[in-house]
Amino acid sequence: MRVAILGCGYVGLELGRRLSPTHEVVGVRRSAAGLDAIEDAGFDGVQADLTEPDSLAAVPDADAVVFAASSGGRGAEAARSVYLEGQRGAIEHFASRDDPPERYLYTSSTGVYGDHDGEWVDEGTALDPATEKTEILAAAERVATEEAAAAGLDGTVARLAGLYGPDRYRLERYVTGPVTAGLLNMVHRDDAAGAIAHLLQTDDARDDVVLVVDDEPVEKWTFADWLAAECEEPDPPKRTIEAALSDDDVSPAARRRLRSQKRCSNERLRDLGYEFDYPTYREGYRAAIDAYRADQ
Repeated sequence: MRVAILGCGYVGLELGRRLSPTHEVVGVRRSAAGLDAIEDAGFDGVQADLTEPDSLAAVPDADAVVFAASSGGRGAEAARSVYLEGQRGAIEHFASRDDPPERYLYTSSTGVYGDHDGEWVDEGTALDPATEKTEILAAAERVATEEAAAAGLDGTVARLAGLYGPDRYRLERYVTGPVTAGLLNMVHRDDAAGAIAHLLQTDDARDDVVLVVDDEPVEKWTFADWLAAECEEPDPPKRTIEAALSDDDVSPAARRRLRSQKRCSNERLRDLGYEFDYPTYREGYRAAIDAYRADQ
């Protein structure tokens, strides 16, 4: 199988590491530094800008295209440029080739669910995005399925929970606090990449959506107290959602995120046969905790 990973960043690099021993993989990044990161990960890279579809001509033909780009944490317009316009350009470009891919996979976010009062959600739950950016993400999912299908590609949406892992543990933030109440739905970077690789290699979830999240949503206060205990630190200070919302400096988008509480189910992914390297935060944070304690 030949795989092109567009926007080959945090998850894409790990996906490429996993696939490259047995498949032809090329990663696509906009910058020279991005190409260096792909080379360091051990597979081939191509420099192209996803907001400029003509630049994708440099990418070799592929059986599967993974759109794993990030808008860089910027606002709604950046998200629109990358996730909507960039996706449409990529789909049109690859679908028009003499040897088009069979599969197209887009990495979305559980942010598209909005608020469900802490109840369980799954792939069948209606979406209710709470911010302009997550509204764009929901629209981007339709591009990845409906518009990809119209172009002759079998689209898959991998809806990722909050990513953590090497360089993204943010351990000190939870250990020192203050920690605002709420629910965490997480997945380790290695399992995000592992789940995508599983869907591609098993040829599962064509024209489908799959939630990529670990086994155990957790209350932030519970998580923070567990982390502090494991790091041999006192319980961190805490604040309620209501106290956070009373801060005049909290943006409208942040207010909506604070009110968006849900528990994400991975039953579908489990049913498809994926086995987690880090089924909960307890396994996933072990390396970060050991490193923290070694530094004390």
